[in-house]
Amino acid sequence: MDKAEIRRFIARRAAKELKDGDVVNLGIGLPTLVPLFLPEGIHVTLQAENGIVRSDIATEENSDPVHIIDAGGTPAVAALGGCYFDSATSFGLIRGGHVDATILGGLEVDEEGSLANWIIPGKKMPGMGGAMDLMVGAKHVILAMEHTVNGKPKILKKCTLPLTAVKCVHEIITEMCVFQVTPDGLLMTEINPELTVADVKAATEANFHVALNLKSMLA
Repeated sequence: MDKAEIRRFIARRAAKELKDGDVVNLGIGLPTLVPLFLPEGIHVTLQAENGIVRSDIATEENSDPVHIIDAGGTPAVAALGGCYFDSATSFGLIRGGHVDATILGGLEVDEEGSLANWIIPGKKMPGMGGAMDLMVGAKHVILAMEHTVNGKPKILKKCTLPLTAVKCVHEIITEMCVFQVTPDGLLMTEINPELTVADVKAATEANFHVALNLKSMLA
């Protein structure tokens, strides 16, 4: 798969985690693809920390005099039934536990579910955004990212980059497999049927267990 196909593959699998009626916050990049792959009959409300609930992508047809962007810098609007509000109210929704799920990207994640996704020291980055609040405030934290970067593992024993939050990730979805973060460490519950467990181990620094009923990601 090329990079675009990998991103779509991960987004399609991540979309299966969302339930009808969920309030969902999507992180920058790959997570913004998830709404394209929602299963039939599943409708979610997108919340953006910059002050929108029931967010939608702005187009020529639905343009709004209020100029606002989503987490990825894309022009956004409040869809039918949605509204705009100040950032403090938006973060109040997150910190109050009213976001059912957040899907975030990551630079590194470790076997305890700690995540680094906001800065590489010495490089210009957009900043923390709402990731820190989302990781501790959302009911379910899903990490959707590519398994490696330039051939190097991104799923580590311990993160080396500055942390966003500690022990908050519940699930990791990559193009290779799905990990659940458990008190006993990472548990691989699904695998890309084109790969073997040995392939996943070769691309993963972290230790992990393999579920007895390991399933296909395409099932």
